[in-house]
Amino acid sequence: MAMKLLSPPPSSLSQPTKLFCLHSNSSRPKPISVSAFLFQWTPKREEPSRRAAVEVFAEMGVEVTVEDFVPFGGTGEANFLGGVASLKGVKGFNTEAAKKRFFEIYLNKYAKPDSGIGFPGAIELVTQCKSKGLKVAVASSADLIKVKANLAAANLPLSMFDAIVSADAFENLKPAPDIFLAASKILDVLPSECIVIEDALAGVQAAKAAKMRCIAVKTTLSEEALKSASPSIIRNQIGNISLDDILSGGSDGYNGKMQGPQFLNTSSQTASEKLTERETDSSGAANDSLFSFGGVVRRDIVRYGSLGIALSCLAFTISNWKAMQYAST
Repeated sequence: MAMKLLSPPPSSLSQPTKLFCLHSNSSRPKPISVSAFLFQWTPKREEPSRRAAVEVFAEMGVEVTVEDFVPFGGTGEANFLGGVASLKGVKGFNTEAAKKRFFEIYLNKYAKPDSGIGFPGAIELVTQCKSKGLKVAVASSADLIKVKANLAAANLPLSMFDAIVSADAFENLKPAPDIFLAASKILDVLPSECIVIEDALAGVQAAKAAKMRCIAVKTTLSEEALKSASPSIIRNQIGNISLDDILSGGSDGYNGKMQGPQFLNTSSQTASEKLTERETDSSGAANDSLFSFGGVVRRDIVRYGSLGIALSCLAFTISNWKAMQYAST
């Protein structure tokens, strides 16, 4: 599929979300399905963006620090710059002019080719996902000019991606889910079948709002800060994310409080083994006949349930033995 750039946004972004439920009849929940991998492409550190922003404000005669921009990370350049301007009480702040100057400084000073701002392991992870038939997209709150510059600086060609969705076409940026929902619609994949990689709190919140599972990476924020948004799992950096993390939808890792739908693990196999098995054996009868819940498979539930009924009957018989003897005389 050729790469798609979003402009303008699709008219309808909402899609139904699959929920897996436990039934008493013969129907079985389907395995977790992951069809698309979305990520917010930012430098491995937000420091370059913050430094460029500090220079913009310095040219206006306003003293700011890189720490002032931390709360506005991942929310788009307008909020990134405008939020600090509001915080510092800058009057007559021209957002568009500030953005233009920000991009000039950032592209010419911090995002040059081979500048080292890319994530180690990102190319390998994208390649592995593509080899398993997953669709891969960039879904960013940054403007397209910055997204392209970051990808070029990291030696990631645009042709590697099935779609690139940037902030240019949207009014509601992260933590609103619009960008992620638009990406899933372009890829023709349900939100519930997408997994997001994010390093910003607003991005994790946006993924959760879109009903997508999310792997958070600690490139800009601490684990405690990321936990507050309840990602599926947390990894130190993209290089620590495995293909199984992607294919399992994050269900095998971080066990913090989850918001939204919960998912059942279908067997003790790794997710990549399950996907490989589905590719080579369409029947899947042996493995699909059982599902686990809390480490107990269905046949164990039936066995333990039958044992419980038997013990209950025995207890009833013993406790009422004298009464039954009296009734028989």
